[in-house]
Amino acid sequence: MLDQLIAHLPHLRDRFQKYLDRLEQLEVPAKTILLREGDISRRAFFVDKGCLRVWFNHHGRDITCQFMVEGQVVSIADSFRTGTPSSFTIEAIEPTSLRAVHRQDYDALMADLGQDNAFLHEMLNITFERQLHYMRELWSFIRDTPQERYQNLLRDRPQLVQRVPQHYIASYLGITPVHLSRIRNKMARENQQKPIS
Repeated sequence: MLDQLIAHLPHLRDRFQKYLDRLEQLEVPAKTILLREGDISRRAFFVDKGCLRVWFNHHGRDITCQFMVEGQVVSIADSFRTGTPSSFTIEAIEPTSLRAVHRQDYDALMADLGQDNAFLHEMLNITFERQLHYMRELWSFIRDTPQERYQNLLRDRPQLVQRVPQHYIASYLGITPVHLSRIRNKMARENQQKPIS
């Protein structure tokens, strides 16, 4: 997000730099928990390389909500902004390089740049795009079958299907790994039966 803001707001580059210098650089192995459900979020993360998974525990079962990859930001916004316990866990699912911004540095950035109209406009655009993404996902869960949701994932984020273990993909789709395997087999059979044009 900061890189995106700097690219769109070159007049603020020097002021951004002092906050970039405060970012904590992290290299974490797969299976590293960055925030545990029930803890208070004190950092937001910018993924430079790797993949993070956001999930929660529902009656002993992990439910995956989101995957964040290179160039994306992840935080549990309500916990980060209000200091309330997080409803989600953030976990690296492959070796990941990331930068973390601490809450006090985020607050200082917002206080410093919050009076700049171009900055506020860009922040609103970023927030709107994230909100729109979540609305589309929610609508897909209401409207689409599991196979349609999988096809949407293949179309919209094909790199995830290659990188992310299938049991996490199944959890993200709201189905079991066995059900996902059946969907994949069915789709493979359908593709084999299509006439070659």
